[in-house]
Amino acid sequence: MLWFDNAYSDVVPAEDSTIRTAQSQSLRVHQTKTNFGGGEVTGKQETEQPEFGAYVGIDWADQTHVISLRAGNSQVERCELPHKPEHISKWVSGLQQRFPGQRIAVALEQSRGALIYALMSYDCLVLYPVNPKAVAKYREAFYVSGAKDDPTDADLLLELVTVHRDKLRAWRPADELTRTITLLVEYRRQLVDDQTALTNRLANRLKLYYPQALAWAGELATVQACDFLQRWPSLAAVQKTTAAKLREFYIRHGCRKAQVIAQRLQEIQQAQPLTRDLAIISATMPMVQATVSQLRPVLAAIQQMDKQIAALFAQHADHDLFDSFPGAGPVLAPRLLAALGADRGRFASARELQQFSGIAPVTERSGRSCFIHRRLACPKFVRQSFHEFAAQSIRWSGWARIYYDQQRARGNRHHAAVRSLAFKWIRIIYRCWQMGVAYHEQTYLQSLRRRNSPLIKSLNANATEEAA
Repeated sequence: MLWFDNAYSDVVPAEDSTIRTAQSQSLRVHQTKTNFGGGEVTGKQETEQPEFGAYVGIDWADQTHVISLRAGNSQVERCELPHKPEHISKWVSGLQQRFPGQRIAVALEQSRGALIYALMSYDCLVLYPVNPKAVAKYREAFYVSGAKDDPTDADLLLELVTVHRDKLRAWRPADELTRTITLLVEYRRQLVDDQTALTNRLANRLKLYYPQALAWAGELATVQACDFLQRWPSLAAVQKTTAAKLREFYIRHGCRKAQVIAQRLQEIQQAQPLTRDLAIISATMPMVQATVSQLRPVLAAIQQMDKQIAALFAQHADHDLFDSFPGAGPVLAPRLLAALGADRGRFASARELQQFSGIAPVTERSGRSCFIHRRLACPKFVRQSFHEFAAQSIRWSGWARIYYDQQRARGNRHHAAVRSLAFKWIRIIYRCWQMGVAYHEQTYLQSLRRRNSPLIKSLNANATEEAA
């Protein structure tokens, strides 16, 4: 048995096997590479001692992880490890006892998730996240049979980190504050998606029997709408209520315009039902109330999360930098911070950030044909953050509006024009981020003037028209 001397009952040893090793274990040079996970792999030449005491490939799963390990030139050792904190801690402790004072290279198919969060706290482990597509392509290249279990994914990951580690990037977690903000803004977006799904469902149900409520309740993603529909889930219910109670309801929820309230009261009094079919009304009304009951805690959670994000973002060293971009505001400024992080060595250039985010287009060439399209393989939330910021900047930045209009005039559709603007914004954001300075619109406009940019000519023309 090849695993640890004190083999755990939850670790299942497997038979020995061989795996390809690097031809030169005694001399290996690693080039400096940008780490998209948040850092850099520094160059280092090894002449006496190997950099790592052992190499590990982990095929992770929700319940049980398959692990392949190689120490030096020995044969591969395999085991299975249940995904439980106690077992993971025991496994790492066993590695520390077996390889005291040495680092261990670990390759796994995720850069975020339960397993990497469990392993990131151990200083002895150097984690190398590998894209699952890379593992699949590696298997196709060297094992043409297509059998997924021959060899195991753990073996392939072990082979990658042993033989091709110079092509991998070691994962370095960002500081705690940055990671907290990053997770919060992503969780907030998930809640917003839930809110959108619930309000869409609510609107569709109301259109079946009570469409007037879409106007009387106000914006559906609000406490006012929830209170209105919970209290008056049908036209008959709201028409039984006195005008005084309805007026009090609107005033209590912040509606102070007497004319608007009077118009709504008149509409309620004169409204006619869309349908009198009791089957539709009696079945759909409880569904509306159930959806409202689901929507209410989501709205409260978003509000609470906004407060938490704002408090943490205010403490971040880069707060003023990201808050300076026009249109970013309290929602998108923390998302821009999450997209770039705090480590200035994370991206070697603005172009690298453009490609990583998915904003940079992809060019496909085959023979004489050439096709340009938007990038699909990218972190969707990061791409979405830059896209939404660019769209907001159109309202708050004069040159951004001009640039967007120019793209539309060339025949680009809305989203293509916004992506083009985002591509331009990333260069600006990256430069500010690298220099650690806030964005100033006038400073950028002066730069455009020095370069005699066509944007300046258009801005001047617009200013002349407005003055006239």
